[in-house]
Amino acid sequence: MSPRRNRPRGAAGRAEERPEAGPARGPERVESWRGEQWTVRQLAGSTGGKHYRCPGCDQEIPPGVGHLVAWPEHGGVEDRRHWHTACWNARDRRGARLQRSRNAPRY
Repeated sequence: MSPRRNRPRGAAGRAEERPEAGPARGPERVESWRGEQWTVRQLAGSTGGKHYRCPGCDQEIPPGVGHLVAWPEHGGVEDRRHWHTACWNARDRRGARLQRSRNAPRY
């Protein structure tokens, strides 16, 4: 009995001819919040290697955790904010009473 082949034969199996996989992100949608239109994009946990600070709960979003990015429709790259999905969904029920401790990092 001959061993099983795990790779396809021929040109279809060559790595240079395979389409590149883009970053794992969902489609963009537009939501209304505080009288503005916001563009929202869901990100998978594997897309970034940076820490972000969620404006909803003021906690860090570590690398490898799925979250979403929201920005005003007429804003630029500097206006994008990374939110926990639950914090974005609860943004209308939360107040702006958050206080950061003195030694907390500001991202």
